[in-house]
Amino acid sequence: MLTLTLLGLSIGLVANAFPTQNSGNGKNWVVIVAGSKGWHNYRHQADACHAYQIVHKNGIPDEQIVVMMYDDLATNEQNLTPGVVINRPNGTNVYKGVPKDYTRNAVTPDNFLAVLKGDSASTKQGSGKVLKSGPNDHVFVYISARGAPGLLAFPNDELYADDLLDVIIYMHKNKTYKKMVFYIDACDSGSMMTKLPDDINVYATTATNSYACYYDEKRKTYLGDWYSVNWMENSDVEDLSKETLMRQFKVVQSQTRHVMQFGNKGIEQLKQKMQKVVQCVTGDNRENPKILSVKMDRLQQQCYKDAVSHYKKHCFSWFFPEHEYYLRDLYTLFNLCGSGYRTDCILMTIEKVCLVEETGCGVCG
Repeated sequence: MLTLTLLGLSIGLVANAFPTQNSGNGKNWVVIVAGSKGWHNYRHQADACHAYQIVHKNGIPDEQIVVMMYDDLATNEQNLTPGVVINRPNGTNVYKGVPKDYTRNAVTPDNFLAVLKGDSASTKQGSGKVLKSGPNDHVFVYISARGAPGLLAFPNDELYADDLLDVIIYMHKNKTYKKMVFYIDACDSGSMMTKLPDDINVYATTATNSYACYYDEKRKTYLGDWYSVNWMENSDVEDLSKETLMRQFKVVQSQTRHVMQFGNKGIEQLKQKMQKVVQCVTGDNRENPKILSVKMDRLQQQCYKDAVSHYKKHCFSWFFPEHEYYLRDLYTLFNLCGSGYRTDCILMTIEKVCLVEETGCGVCG
């Protein structure tokens, strides 16, 4: 699992969730994008402003934050509270203090990609602020927008998946980050990351079908999107120096439809967690190598069904194409059940290993 502090990112997935200023010898850099315009799309800019407030609160200086949003809400004629943007009913003003790096017609895919590449000479309009990150730095990118297969809609143009991937590869080759995380909230946003390599220290989580939420009768618009609201409200209440990416992912996944992960998810976590489950259930006895290496012919059907269901719910699901390889290691649960270990012990151990994420055992007496 990452040990990322969303920006103290230590990719593996026990990484801490949202950016905090502590990242060792490196700096934390943040890019926040709202990819729409208009009062009817209020929620995207409200999400982006809220994201800025979380980053700012956690010590990231404005010179290391780039914000792109059309900025047509605060002074909009439909705004009953001029200068105020909220992300939830009766919420606080999330617009206050938000940098205006790229607004109106400067919110373009070309400017966004130039920001990521650190190419200020290629930016048009806007502040010209770009990432100045290096090989020891951490980068967090959050996008709230509309989308379609293979693209994200900006106010007057589209960002295509292959163009974004090209820039990510460029950043990796030019060592402009140590760890990088993407949170993308848009329809079909998963399609933006399906070709993301898993060996370049980039982690992405997306919500392919995140619905608008918090309809405001007075404002006649939605204030947020479920995926964005869920991870940000989690970030509001958690200690972000301790909250991990995986723990936050599970919280958001339980509250939002079609949340997905891509890139460096720490694939070896599956084997490590399965090994830990076996160690805790068996007491690390001499049968462990056999349980972990060969498929036995003894079957306890109900125990196996319960264990698989529990593991899928609390550890890893294999119903996305990029996760199908998780199925290969389920023989270990088959072996545990077939070796006569108590079902309740196996289930409790799975919960402890995958949810509590503690190093000790002590579940089964």
